[in-house]
Amino acid sequence: MMNSRHSRRDFLKLAAASGISSYFLSSCRQPESAAVDENTKADLILTNGNIATQDNPRSLAKAVAISNGRFLAVGTEKEVMAYRSDNTKIIDARGRTVIPGINDTHTHLIRGGLNYNMELRWDGVPSLADALRMLKEQALRTPAPQWVRVIGGWSEFQFAERRMPTLDEINAVSGDVPVFILNLYNRAYLNRAALRALGYNKNSKAPEGSTFQRDSNGNLTGLLIAQPNAAILYASIARGPQLSPDDQVNSTRQYMREMNRLGITSVIDAGGGGQNYPDDYQIIEKLHESGELTVRIAYNLFTQNPGKELEDFQRWTKITTPGKGDDFYRVNGAGEMLVYSAADFEDFTEPRPNLPQSMEENLKEVVSLLAQNKWPFRLHATYDESITRFLNVIETVNQDIPLKGMNWILDHAETISDKNIERVKALGGGIAIQHRMAYQGEYFLNRYGEKLAQRTPPIKKILNMQVPVSAGTDGTRVASYNPWVGIYWLVSGKTVGGTSLYSEANRFDRMEALRMYTANSGWFTTQEGVKGAIVPGQLADLVVLSEDYFSIPEDSIKRLESVLTIVGGKPVYAKAEFKDLNPPPLPVSPNWSPVIHYGGYKNSKPMSTVSHMPAHIGCCSPLQSGSANSSPVSLNNVGSLSNLWGNIGCACFV
Repeated sequence: MMNSRHSRRDFLKLAAASGISSYFLSSCRQPESAAVDENTKADLILTNGNIATQDNPRSLAKAVAISNGRFLAVGTEKEVMAYRSDNTKIIDARGRTVIPGINDTHTHLIRGGLNYNMELRWDGVPSLADALRMLKEQALRTPAPQWVRVIGGWSEFQFAERRMPTLDEINAVSGDVPVFILNLYNRAYLNRAALRALGYNKNSKAPEGSTFQRDSNGNLTGLLIAQPNAAILYASIARGPQLSPDDQVNSTRQYMREMNRLGITSVIDAGGGGQNYPDDYQIIEKLHESGELTVRIAYNLFTQNPGKELEDFQRWTKITTPGKGDDFYRVNGAGEMLVYSAADFEDFTEPRPNLPQSMEENLKEVVSLLAQNKWPFRLHATYDESITRFLNVIETVNQDIPLKGMNWILDHAETISDKNIERVKALGGGIAIQHRMAYQGEYFLNRYGEKLAQRTPPIKKILNMQVPVSAGTDGTRVASYNPWVGIYWLVSGKTVGGTSLYSEANRFDRMEALRMYTANSGWFTTQEGVKGAIVPGQLADLVVLSEDYFSIPEDSIKRLESVLTIVGGKPVYAKAEFKDLNPPPLPVSPNWSPVIHYGGYKNSKPMSTVSHMPAHIGCCSPLQSGSANSSPVSLNNVGSLSNLWGNIGCACFV
């Protein structure tokens, strides 16, 4: 049941109120590059919708026709129904808002899919009490030697209690089942059983740049700390039990369905540590070969061997090439990790990392190889100081091997300066931003202050400088894979905990925010005009929304989902009045999977019984008692900020 529905006039008023130059199509417009045979008939027609087409004039339409997996006609119902035949499927959108399929330009679907069915997700859970209850229940049903894993996508500030769990609390509810809880890329909590399973003890040594927290007797407490190198977190996750190949197939299909539920129809997979090509791509390739992909995937190759990065890319440039594949599964290029010496991990509870002097030489070797082979690349780049050094290298390579037309990308760019934006533009690059600040904005505010936080990243400035920019999630570990949280962040300028980060100067109206996840995305896979808008000739990916995105309260944006998702002209997810179009259910395996009981992202409303002021105004956290296994109240040890301020008064950001 929709909370609000609007007539064409109401919808137009909403767009006009947002300052968007919008109008309904007075005729079925078609781009010159997508000529359509007037005799072609539609396989499917969607009518009675409020369709935000996202074409260049950002027009609104009432109906759309689809043929052979592409949009055939868009316009009024009368115009579109001219393409009807006796075999055309007609779907009544019942006045709901319709948007192009969401394209997440930086996520980790392939790795996430292999693990999804093993993971207990705290994404969207409104209280720590609920999170610990879920942990307790899942520990009871998880068989040996499996673990309970909470792998990112949440923030302490989303909880009503506005604090982290303590190790005492985790141990109390988990018993002898190993538990691994990852928060961002700055810390992980292991219960006593997980320490034993990994063989970590008093004599264990952490990798360089990482720390085992110890009690007064030198014993490990269970807190793993990245200071700021996340190697200890990567390594610990990788040592856990894996699913069988059959369960990995099931897990990947379940994860794609979860993405379809949230309106995602296309992604760029940014690779990941422990995700080697081609060995770790066998499951996703099997699903592609069998026609079971429900999300389009363009994938980047992420180096796997510190010190031997050039060898990785030399090998890969010999066995594959960007663009290889089809519209559902294709190689996109290199990155986001090109060389490990360039990894400026974004742990805002710690000082900015100083990259080694060897970085420039290492990066130049790899970028030169990629440029010679015309491989687009993307590079993890958080801090402006690092970006300056990266651009020095890229400019040097460009002098010898022009990068024009390569569509190379900087990822994240939270603190990029205006000068470096200009340099990116001059080199023909783009910037892919993600909503990581929605999950760690409070940490950034505490370390760097409000003035610097105002432009993390300076998205409107990037757009105004006419640099290609699009949005993604960086799911699943650092932030949630839910794009609606990202759109809420763009519109509201707030974290998931309600802390205001940005003034109006760096916030977006709803149409423009949506565009960041749709029409703006094509450049990042060299597919401009191929997907991202509901326009004749483009790939027929669209989403019918659960509520009217353009009029619901701002806080409700992050709870939006799809009631009908169509990819390539075929329904891949449906519910409510469209449930008859839903593909047959796929039982989850294995039978102890948390997904069976909790699903994925929780579209829960905040607990109404707990009241608190926004964190930037001042929210007082209860005093946290210390113990041998509790996190200390020290930012140097990556303890919870809520724990810190609970002991000294209020968690205030000024």
